[in-house]
Amino acid sequence: MASALIGGLIARGASPTSLQTIDPSASQREALAARFGITTHAASGDHVGQADVLVMAVKPQQMHEAVDALRPQIGTQLIISVAAGVRATDLSRWLGGYPRIVRTMPNTPALIGLGATGMAMLAGGSSADRTLAESIMQAVGQTVWVDDESMLDAVTALSGSGPAYVFRFIESMIAAGTGLGLSPEQSRQLALQTVSGAAQLAGASTEPVSMLRERVTSKGGTTAAALAVFEARGIDAVVAQAMSAARDRSAELGDEFGK
Repeated sequence: MASALIGGLIARGASPTSLQTIDPSASQREALAARFGITTHAASGDHVGQADVLVMAVKPQQMHEAVDALRPQIGTQLIISVAAGVRATDLSRWLGGYPRIVRTMPNTPALIGLGATGMAMLAGGSSADRTLAESIMQAVGQTVWVDDESMLDAVTALSGSGPAYVFRFIESMIAAGTGLGLSPEQSRQLALQTVSGAAQLAGASTEPVSMLRERVTSKGGTTAAALAVFEARGIDAVVAQAMSAARDRSAELGDEFGK
């Protein structure tokens, strides 16, 4: 995700000299420097204190350790967290009540600039902080703000985990198409283009998604026959149950990582 953000910011006009990274892995530092032309560091130092924004793109299990290492250099910078499950309130507590923190929940399409990122800001942040954080995260896609940080658990269930739901559905479409006699290559191409095209059509339309569905569904036709199976199997209930499970697990991870 850090690489995606760096690439997105540079593509939108940010100078590589304005960006610096900290990574304990020598191979990662070399790769980032070669790819983007940015300055990299093995550990925190004076450069942290000179930064306007700190983007914490680390594994959630490592966040507390990373925060401890950075604490001596943190002064008034805006902190943006992209660590799944780590609450901004816990980050603030680890930093002695630090107020300028924005927590984000991006998803993997951010890797190609098509991400969807949920965002929440602590009460101590300003409108300028909100604008700055949004401009950074929009380098990899669209952003949606929630007023209550707890709603990021729902964001996680919908868009954070959502790409996996879509991938799983595509897997089923490919397998079913192959089962009906198409080759795996034909099934894959048709499934991918269908999902991509349908998503782009829905995004470009001002009509409700339900209306787009109805327009494809002729009474007594092939689409109606397929959708009848989905309805009989309770597709809405299955999706709701799955997303509730993801939301609940997100909340549990917040409790675990926030200790």
